[in-house]
Amino acid sequence: QVSFMNFVVIGVNHQTAPVEVREQFAISEARLPEAMKSLATYPGIEEGMIVSTCNRVEMLARTTNGSADLQGFLRQFYGFDPGPYRKYLYEHRSRDAVRHIFRVASSLDSMIVGEPQILGQVKEAYATARAVGAINSQLDALLTRSFAVAKRVRNETAVATSAVSIASVAVDLAKKIFGNLQGKSVYLVGAGKMCELAARHLLAHGAKQIYVANRTFERAAALAKKFNGTAIPFERLYETVPDADIVISSTGAPHAIFRKEHGEKFLSQRRNRPMFFIDIAVPRDIDPELNKLDGIFVYDIDDLQQVVSSHIADRRTEADRAEAIVQLEVDKFESRLQTLDVVPTIVSLQEHLETVRQAEIDRVRGRLGTLSPEQELAVEALSRGIINKIMHTPITTLKSAARESSEATTVVDLVRKLFGLREPPRKAADEDATTVSGGKPGARN
Repeated sequence: QVSFMNFVVIGVNHQTAPVEVREQFAISEARLPEAMKSLATYPGIEEGMIVSTCNRVEMLARTTNGSADLQGFLRQFYGFDPGPYRKYLYEHRSRDAVRHIFRVASSLDSMIVGEPQILGQVKEAYATARAVGAINSQLDALLTRSFAVAKRVRNETAVATSAVSIASVAVDLAKKIFGNLQGKSVYLVGAGKMCELAARHLLAHGAKQIYVANRTFERAAALAKKFNGTAIPFERLYETVPDADIVISSTGAPHAIFRKEHGEKFLSQRRNRPMFFIDIAVPRDIDPELNKLDGIFVYDIDDLQQVVSSHIADRRTEADRAEAIVQLEVDKFESRLQTLDVVPTIVSLQEHLETVRQAEIDRVRGRLGTLSPEQELAVEALSRGIINKIMHTPITTLKSAARESSEATTVVDLVRKLFGLREPPRKAADEDATTVSGGKPGARN
């Protein structure tokens, strides 16, 4: 049976453990595939994924019956007794585990609420887990849903956008995205005063490398020299921009020089690491469509003004709104999982009635004589319409019963007896569930 009870999370993060403890649990990128395979094959665990960053190390698993010993896995994998670290560990099960994953992906559990790095890190962990076969069905559905929740939080709230002064707005926004600016690279597209001023603020807060591209190369070289930066010929703009974390653009071009297709290529080359565009040009240099890409954040001159005028209280309000979205999405995900329990019966009913329909058409076809294409279509439409009307009430009843777990088993048994349906193989049922419930569990949103 599909159930919230089977999801478990165990880990340490910046809220529960100091860095010296997190270091003990950190797993290098090179070891993550091996670690995920070990987790997924540990007794009592069906699927597993591990997120390991500087701020958190978490194991997410779907267990056989909700009672797998994840601390036993820690002991086996790390080769030391996790007992002394127990006070630093958190463990979430069932509904709390789902809520936790949604909050992590949405950056509501981050050191800096709203920073987008964690979403990229979760996506990379998910890709690794899939590549080694550690994720397949229900965990796949949970993770892909978490990405959609994170996108909804980003689109419907402003948890990552607050600043208090016009002089520091670009720096504050960049910090919300990257956590800190130490070692970040900045690309100036255009060599005007506003670009120069923004660059000075970013450098003062830890940004390291400066690139400058301008249609007049001499101007680019002069500005780059002020910052000990690198001047780039303008014709090499698109091949070099992906090297930068922060792009400040002010070219005076009559149309956008960065479009959505450029952003997609940049993200691919950067392996989903976030990219921050500050567009201080009028007309704008950056197509707003770029902002729809996960991992790319675009602020134009009006956006900067709005952020400057925002208040600290607004940020708390936005965080509360984001938490409400997460709670709603947890409820929706639970409802969807419950619906999956009745899907095999719905699929069997559809297949059974389709078999009956085809058999009846074949039985009377000889008496109908030669039919025109139009008549064939009419017979198809008539017979399908009858079948759909027959299916409507039992399918609606099954879906309704799925939301009342106490009724689901009784209604499923009754429908199977009424229509003489056989119990399908479990694997086939899991696969067919996607066709009725509206989308593959593994499909990206």
